[in-house]
Amino acid sequence: MNTTSEATRTAASATASARADTKIRRQRPWRSSRSFDLHRPTFGGLMVRYLLLILLLLISVGPFLWQLSTSLKSVTEDIYSFPPRLIPQHPTLEAYASVTRFIPVYKYAYHSLLIAVASVVSNAVLATLAGYALGTMKFRGKLVVMGIFLSTLLLPGEVTLTSQFLIVNSLGLANTLAGVYLPGVVGAVNVLLMTTACRAIPGEVLEAATIDGASTLQRIRHIVWPNVRGMVAVVAVFCFIGAWDDFLWPLIVLSDPDKYTLTVGMAFLKSSIGGADPRQIAAGTMVALIPIIIVFAALQRVFFSGVEGGAVKG
Repeated sequence: MNTTSEATRTAASATASARADTKIRRQRPWRSSRSFDLHRPTFGGLMVRYLLLILLLLISVGPFLWQLSTSLKSVTEDIYSFPPRLIPQHPTLEAYASVTRFIPVYKYAYHSLLIAVASVVSNAVLATLAGYALGTMKFRGKLVVMGIFLSTLLLPGEVTLTSQFLIVNSLGLANTLAGVYLPGVVGAVNVLLMTTACRAIPGEVLEAATIDGASTLQRIRHIVWPNVRGMVAVVAVFCFIGAWDDFLWPLIVLSDPDKYTLTVGMAFLKSSIGGADPRQIAAGTMVALIPIIIVFAALQRVFFSGVEGGAVKG
């Protein structure tokens, strides 16, 4: 009898809890001006939030939609009409086909892709190893090494362009894609980011793994990597965007038009066209922008959730 009554009370409590949760979910997203609730704004405050979100959406996504619409419009459509039309009347891919007649845009995109992927791989591997050493290991000269990394951040990149070019030229890598890639093998910022991520790993866990006989590579694989892969995703996205969008260094190193990267080719596109058809410029811009969107879309889950995850995974 007691067991039955206890089960009844448990079921009633669960039903009441479910009803309370349903009531909370059905609450309006705003509160009245007389009530006080930190989690819900007033109706006017809610409208202001939505207006700000819409404004930010227009500022961030608006140029992309305009370029996409322009690249799909035919030569008979007025791209400067008012009010502007985002949906083309007669969509066509003619601009994407015609832009290749002036420059080998897809070949240039392939060159940029090779450099960007190589930069992502080398930075992810080398920055993780360096971050593990600086963040978890104890050795002489550690503060000096950290100071050197921090000092490199004080100088703008343009200051070291001459010395970088002299080094690349002395190695015989001028006018090559390898010469474009070499200065971006690993970045000081990425090493410092990985160092910060590795410092968040409890030292007791690494010491316990060492006592159990785990090697350095085993500790990195089974303890360090599961906890820093979110930061690795951040490094990967930033490295890809930086290498893909880099313009000044490839322009200095490369002199052969057949070896141009996409950014240098896009700068060359306007002078090649002469009349500078906005549709062809927009088509080339979309070719340069789409890979960045694909990379970020593929890594966004790890990019956002991985950085916030603080649990130690073994």
